[in-house]
Amino acid sequence: MSALYFCSRRMMLGGAAAFGLAGCVPIDTSPAGRLAARLRILEAASGGTLGVAFLDTGSGEMIGHNRAMRFGHASSFKLSLAALVLWRDQQGIEEAERQVTWAEDELMSVSPFATERLAQGATLLELAEATQKFSDNAAANILLREIGGPERLNEFWRAIGDSQSRLDRIEPQLNHVPAGEVRDTTTPEAMCRTVEALCFGDVLQAAQRALLRQWMIDTRTGLRRVRAGIPQDWRAGDKTGTSTWPGMGSLYVDIGFVAPADRAPLTFATYFRAGAAHERVEPAAEAVLAQVGRVLADFAAG
Repeated sequence: MSALYFCSRRMMLGGAAAFGLAGCVPIDTSPAGRLAARLRILEAASGGTLGVAFLDTGSGEMIGHNRAMRFGHASSFKLSLAALVLWRDQQGIEEAERQVTWAEDELMSVSPFATERLAQGATLLELAEATQKFSDNAAANILLREIGGPERLNEFWRAIGDSQSRLDRIEPQLNHVPAGEVRDTTTPEAMCRTVEALCFGDVLQAAQRALLRQWMIDTRTGLRRVRAGIPQDWRAGDKTGTSTWPGMGSLYVDIGFVAPADRAPLTFATYFRAGAAHERVEPAAEAVLAQVGRVLADFAAG
């Protein structure tokens, strides 16, 4: 059968820049092909660049858009950092209950837990929880300091099969990731598989996996992103990241899992690089990721 071609008027109107040079594209009428097409249309209409990967942990099927493109982590690396604290305790490398302290000059913006606990300090486990649930920047830097720097996180990623993710700097410098930068980046496909390994694989023991997933469920920063597009009765957890660094298009990240009651869980990694730099979090940009959540819900529904 000869290939069918089409030029969608909606694509042309919503994203001439994205599709003008590509011309017409072959129709993929499979369920995965239709979902991928929806992601392309969403990107074209958004005026930015979208990177998405969805992984069905039951079948191993993965779909997405720009799955191999590099995007900055922003704060989303903190999920892996929290998992690393749990793993090091599990491996007998360092007890998660070890108490640490920090100085006032280590505090920074978005550090509610580290600010509150300045006088008394906290355990590595408490810092890991605050890093994940509250995206506490000082807590993340303290953990990186205590474990030996970003290179320890890179070693962890390599050990669990992630050859793409990398962390090179600490907060806040790691948020400066203009297009083309490779430092402090990952790909949607790599991070989607890493989330699967951490939340549902054998990297962590069952109790630690359950604790990490609960921290993700308790995290509230992503409620207007992917989780806004899925059914409310699904169990879901995530870790977000946002960078509005001057001189680069603002970056919105959401990585995590969804667990419908009647099927295997799915993991996701979503990245939206807006076409403009925002001074603050823009609801319209978060709405793009909420629409990604609707595509994820349809992928889960089969």
